[in-house]
Amino acid sequence: MVSEKNVQKLSYEQAMQELQAIVEKMRAGDLTLEESVKAYQRGKALSDRCETLLTEAAQVVQKLEDGELKPVNPSDLKQEELP
Repeated sequence: MVSEKNVQKLSYEQAMQELQAIVEKMRAGDLTLEESVKAYQRGKALSDRCETLLTEAAQVVQKLEDGELKPVNPSDLKQEELP
């Protein structure tokens, strides 16, 4: 159930889809304790990935100036704080 795919390479949509699948499996109650712990860990990583991507997107939108996007380096975004 837990994919070996690197979470950091997933798009928002991919991470959200996998996260939803994990939630459904956990809600069904068909997982062993060990599987549940692994699913929770994977789900947390996926949730963190989604949050990061949403934060970066919000920061890009904030960079709008005169109706045009400024070039933004994603590594710079992590150093800035949202107002």
